[in-house]
This record gives sequence, C-alpha cells and structure tokens, in this order.
Amino acid sequence: MKTLFPLLLFLQTCFLPANPNAATAAENTSSASDSLLYQRFTPPPGYQRVAADSGSFAFYLRNLPLKPSGSKVLLHDGREKSNPGLYEAVVDLPIGKKDLHQCADAVIRLRAEYLWQQGRYDKIHFNLTNGFRVDYERWRKGGRVKVVGHQTSWVQKTAASDSYATFWQYLEFVFTYAGTLSLSKELEPVALSEIQTGDVFIQGGSPGHAVIVVDMATDQAGKKVFLLAQSYMPAQEIQILKNPSDEKLSPWYSADFGEVVETPEWAFQKSDLKRFGIN
Repeated sequence: MKTLFPLLLFLQTCFLPANPNAATAAENTSSASDSLLYQRFTPPPGYQRVAADSGSFAFYLRNLPLKPSGSKVLLHDGREKSNPGLYEAVVDLPIGKKDLHQCADAVIRLRAEYLWQQGRYDKIHFNLTNGFRVDYERWRKGGRVKVVGHQTSWVQKTAASDSYATFWQYLEFVFTYAGTLSLSKELEPVALSEIQTGDVFIQGGSPGHAVIVVDMATDQAGKKVFLLAQSYMPAQEIQILKNPSDEKLSPWYSADFGEVVETPEWAFQKSDLKRFGIN
C-alpha cells in the first residue's frame, strides 16, 4: 500500500459494498453472472435460502465477491495453494503480502469488513492472545498499541484517519497478535440446531482452526444446509470449501452431521460452533 494503485485495488475490492437492491430481487433466480457467492451456488433441490436482511452480516457474507470459476487460491507471496482439490471457489478480496491472513484472521477480517462498510466503527474490537482488547475506534483516532514482551498498552501515535489503509493496518496488527485461541474465547457457544450464517466452527489452540458459515438454506421440513469458507496456513485467500463427506451435496453441508463435521483440512465437533455476540 505504498503506492496509489494498491490502495485503489483495496478500495475497489473491499470498500465498495455489494448492491443490496440487486441481490434482494435476484437471490432465488438464475443469473447470467456468478461473480457473487449467492449467484455461484444455488441451494440443493428442495431448499430455499434463509431470508437475510440487507443490513445483516448474513447478507454481507452471501454477497461476497468471487474470482472467476476455476481460479486457484493464492498464498500471500503469490504462489498457488498446494492442493486445489479442497475448495470450490475463491473469494475475491486482497489479503496483503504478509504471512498473517490465516484461519482465525479471515474470520476476524470478514466480521470487521462488514462492520467497517456499515460505518459501525465502535463495534470493531478484538482481543489479543494475552486478553488485551484492541478497539478500532481508538486506532482510527491515532492510537496505537505498544508491545513490549507480553505487555501491551495504548499510546497516542499519529493523526486520526478513516482511510481503508489505516483500517488494514489495524487488521494486520490484530492478525499478528490474535488467533484461534483468543477468538474462540470471544465468541459465544451456540447449539447446532440454532446454526446461522456468520457462525463459526472453531477450535482454539496452536495449531487450531476456524471456518465460517457463509450461506444457509432450508427445506420444507426445516432441514438445514450451509456453505463454509476458510483461510489456512500459510496466509492465503479465502476459499469456499468442498464437502469431502458428501460429493453429491458438495459444496453444501448438511446440519444433520451428527457429532463431527469433516471439512477438507479439519474435523470439528458440533460443540465447536460459536457466534459473534451483540457488541
């Protein structure tokens, strides 16, 4: 982001929200375009997408931009992810050049991007692994976090800025010092029967892993299916995962998976399902 062009790229791909009016009318109809998640992935036969308000996190995730079909997941250094058979699509959002945007970071990033686009700056905050809370509201006003060993503290460092570049600096700082362990403690447990778009399957640890529910559909009997997205190590683009346990249903997953849901690179217990609280 040291030149104008990368900044424009960030603004074009991240700052501009999807057109809610177009998506509201088109979510359950066929479309010649498949550049958005809901356009690319039609629910299985007999299922209809769960309704989502245009200002909701669920709606934001459903409208994630996708790279053209067949695109490969790229790592932070431009290399391709070694196993392309794990995912169905690639989310078209830049991830920076550092090895930071990994699994929990992608979840943090999507939640933060949603709130940032809505101007809800005071709702953007995440805890570091040591428990220190980092509020974007304070960051955008020029505060920065000083790290000395395991000690962290706020210092007033620079002028206030609402730019996307400043927001991305905030995210990369959080990516550096937060992870699955800290995020799993922030999120609230939720019963599998209550699963919603935006919920996260997460196991905190080193290593740990996290995947996020990015869309959902139900049938007339109330059965639920969902789509999952992840990043991984090393830092890489967000990808829509295949379902390795049910090729016919893939990339959708059934919520009736029992005790364990198998994703291409991790197995989660149903008790690993968590949700961002109202903050």
